[in-house]
Amino acid sequence: MTPDSSRNIRFVARSDQGGKPDGVQFMLHRSGYGFVGQTYAEGVSILDLRDPKHPAPAGFIAMPPNTRASHIQLADDLLLVVNGPNPAKAQASAEYFTRALADTQRRDLPFSAGMRIYDVARPTAPREIAFLPVEGLGIHRMWYVGGRHAYVSAHFDGFADHILAIVDMADPERPGFVGRWWMPGMWRAGGETPTWKGRYALHHALVANDLAYGAWRDGGLTIHDVSEPANPKLIVHRNWSPPFGGGTHSPLPLPDRNLLVLGDEATADNGADGVKCVWIFDVREPANPVSIATMPRPDEADYNAKGAKFGPHNLHENRPGSFRSSSLIFATWYNAGVRVFDIADPFRPREAGHFVPAAPERMIPEQSARPRVIQSCDVHVDTRGLLYVTDTNAGLTILEYDGPK
Repeated sequence: MTPDSSRNIRFVARSDQGGKPDGVQFMLHRSGYGFVGQTYAEGVSILDLRDPKHPAPAGFIAMPPNTRASHIQLADDLLLVVNGPNPAKAQASAEYFTRALADTQRRDLPFSAGMRIYDVARPTAPREIAFLPVEGLGIHRMWYVGGRHAYVSAHFDGFADHILAIVDMADPERPGFVGRWWMPGMWRAGGETPTWKGRYALHHALVANDLAYGAWRDGGLTIHDVSEPANPKLIVHRNWSPPFGGGTHSPLPLPDRNLLVLGDEATADNGADGVKCVWIFDVREPANPVSIATMPRPDEADYNAKGAKFGPHNLHENRPGSFRSSSLIFATWYNAGVRVFDIADPFRPREAGHFVPAAPERMIPEQSARPRVIQSCDVHVDTRGLLYVTDTNAGLTILEYDGPK
């Protein structure tokens, strides 16, 4: 592939994921097989990536009809898969990013809501071992790196949107909810009413040293003490929307440096939702996070005029078993591809590399009305420096970072 633009990142391969080229979250098994969580295909694609130059389809885990599986987690040979309504079929409103989830989703089509757990000790023969149901619209995204607890964003009936829920994984065949927390105003069944505009909803939280860092879309950032999982305690809530456009999406704590990197998602085409940033916070004092810098914005082209979304989406999350760094940050930037930032000096972050894939050759049916523009979605980086970049339409792109480490 000839990229639209690149620096310090080279192309390795691309896969259409066995003819199911939409993708969101990617996980790499230690065996060299990859898993791609999917929305429109309603399942999880399995890829043989033992030779990254020649990716090959290796299976597909189908979900029940009308059910997305966009976000996944992989640890200890356990694959966790979200279940919720496929938005292409269930979204009753174009205001998904600006109104509460409970007000924009159809309920007349059957779908599965909750979390499925698979034993993937044999990656090409996954075995479902548990299903944790949710009475509501299901789970959106999760954080699980092994051990006792998983941290999920879940919508339960009676709530306006996704809240923080903690799952006990002591027995993976019998998972159960043990703790919950939500923004005051989200529990409609309890008579609560919001005092805000926009969409307050937990996208997901990452946990380090018993602190959970939560991204709440238009609700900004929360930091919680989760040392007692049954009773997550709020330490601080910070929000910068307004004046900024909200969409807080991806937290990345760097506990060895007392830093937090936090990305706001671009949610509208052509920059209509305003400038979205990847922020750097000093969190030496968790009760008083201070923003000290933002990542430089891509400027080698007029990306607002390119079409589709321009702005941050997701960060590589420094998972155990992956490439882990507190100075190199990898971020997807929708139509501006994937970006690498050097934050050795957190007050003066700089771009260390980027890769903007060429436009997709064709669009999947669910995306046929969208501009034929790349929309780099999630990025996972392995210990060799290989980047696995998903797209909502264009399959998996494998890249190699060869810039300064």
